[in-house]
Amino acid sequence: MDLIVSKFGGTSVGDGSRIKKAAQSVVNEYMKGSRIVVVVSAVNKTTDDLIGLSDEAIGTSLTDKQKAGIMAMGELTSARLFSATIESLGVKSEFIDPYNDLWPIMTDSNYLEAKIDFNTTKKKTEGIMQLVNQGIIPVICGFLGQGPNGEITTLGRGGSDVTAFLIGHCLDANEVIIVTDVEGVMSTDPNKIEEAQLLDEISVEEMRDLATHGAQVLHPHALRYKDPLIAAKIINFAHGDLSSKGTRIVGPYEGDMMKCVTKYKNPISLIAIVGEAMVKTTGLMANITGKLADSDINIFGISAGQNSITVFVEKNDSNKAYHLLHQVVVETDVLSSLSLGRDTAMITFVSPDIIDTPGIISEITEPLRKNEINIVEIISSQTAVVLFVNWDDGDKARELINEVLE
Repeated sequence: MDLIVSKFGGTSVGDGSRIKKAAQSVVNEYMKGSRIVVVVSAVNKTTDDLIGLSDEAIGTSLTDKQKAGIMAMGELTSARLFSATIESLGVKSEFIDPYNDLWPIMTDSNYLEAKIDFNTTKKKTEGIMQLVNQGIIPVICGFLGQGPNGEITTLGRGGSDVTAFLIGHCLDANEVIIVTDVEGVMSTDPNKIEEAQLLDEISVEEMRDLATHGAQVLHPHALRYKDPLIAAKIINFAHGDLSSKGTRIVGPYEGDMMKCVTKYKNPISLIAIVGEAMVKTTGLMANITGKLADSDINIFGISAGQNSITVFVEKNDSNKAYHLLHQVVVETDVLSSLSLGRDTAMITFVSPDIIDTPGIISEITEPLRKNEINIVEIISSQTAVVLFVNWDDGDKARELINEVLE
């Protein structure tokens, strides 16, 4: 029998009728022969309301321990409601919260941004599997954890998504289903562009980057626990059917579950273009990139300053690119000159933690400074840092950054 972990977001349990509809969808899947574990968020806006009440009543004297306990009330309530609703439909269920001996999600003692103790959590999920094998549907509080001394902790915003994928990973589930208030992942925000289209599937890496850059459909940290052998999808609660199509999340999470450092195999050449008032000239960047695209020359990186643009291309293409961009320079009034620079190595550091880790760039560049390795250029985003160093220093730079991570 398939094992499904289904997470219901706050909107999908937003009122009594939605809770009943969600519970019915679980029971329907159970009656088909599937084994199911439910992860449930607090009823829509409950956590925000509780935070607002505590701020009004207590203000800054509220401790982190107290805040975590208050915030937990939303999930404690919704898990009980959901489990009771399943039982009202004729199927055995048990709610699992941090006060229960079977509680699986173990963390450190950080009350509001707890880190998961994966090994202990993995072992504790054995109790959840025993319930499942008895034909009971466990309903687990999302977002919450239990610290080393039995204290309630929280996993931060989006923590219920983390709970679902973590439980799925530990139980070797066949599928993780995220039930939310959208049809799945769209080509863009449908509230901003009406022509947005539903994606049939999206890769783990694409979903992580999309979520990191602001898409609210799924928390990026949840994808750390996306096992490549486990199917996953995002569906709309409105259908009341766990077999709804939605958007499939495909592929494994690359990079040892968190981080990876790679060096591109071939040398990369940089071409620097200088001129006045470049940032005020409309279409200049498009002109530069378009000229290279027309000749099938790939750009590995591009950076822009007040009076300069640096383009990075593979060394094999550099001479051709240099001559093509010279044509752009002589044809464009605001550009004055360009130069073909040295051969560099491109070192890419990828991690979903970059956006949440202050000082991470200094951590990976400091060992390069100590070893007198010059950084020719650095480009960063919310999920990746790309360093260009002298080609002869490439292997050493990669080793040094890996040592920091280890």
